[in-house]
Amino acid sequence: MPHAAHDLGARAPENVDPRLIVALDVPTVAEAEALVERIGDNAMFYKIGYQLAFAGGFTLARDLKASGRKVFLDMKLLDIDNTIAKGVENVVRMGVDMLTIHAYPKAMRAAVQAARGSDLCLLGVTVLTSMDADDVAEAGYALSPEDLVLRRAHQALDAGMGGIVCSAAEARAVREIVGPDMAIVTPGIRPSGADLGDQKRVMSPADALEAGATHLVVGRPISAASDPAAAARAISAEMNKS
Repeated sequence: MPHAAHDLGARAPENVDPRLIVALDVPTVAEAEALVERIGDNAMFYKIGYQLAFAGGFTLARDLKASGRKVFLDMKLLDIDNTIAKGVENVVRMGVDMLTIHAYPKAMRAAVQAARGSDLCLLGVTVLTSMDADDVAEAGYALSPEDLVLRRAHQALDAGMGGIVCSAAEARAVREIVGPDMAIVTPGIRPSGADLGDQKRVMSPADALEAGATHLVVGRPISAASDPAAAARAISAEMNKS
């Protein structure tokens, strides 16, 4: 039986790919609400990260859930066990669908215990897609980005996490480690011809899904498009070619 994370968008309209998560990486709630309105029913799953969370995004998360949409809260939590647990308990009460934890073993174990019995899918963040080998070395790791991702994947599986966040470039190797049931959420997705921005490890939507990803996070290719609804439709179409 697949993990519940695979079914997070099961009630979306037929023309919406439930695996597409649109990143609301905008400065204000008003801009986020306007973007959601422009996208309409062409996407049903939204990511809220630091920028928007600190500008009223937690209230927006509740509003999106009340409207029948799905919410991925990208907080990348990392702290002492008790603080992680108390934070996750409150996120469970918010009713969102996904929450990120930095994939440190103790933090993940505390988060899993706090979320036990809920529908919250906890995702372990392995290595940020903006980081390459030089960045990882500068941070003090002797491992390559790929090897560090795989170590974190093993640790997330052992901790009982619902899924992993990693570059699509590592999705296939991660899938071999975690098996068929865990979610693999891949940011750094760029459709054909899109600007890479500050991402260094990217892949097209169809290729990411073929490699083993279950959900794709797409930001600027949709939010910065002249027609975000059309951009979301095009990416869904590209995803459905996989």
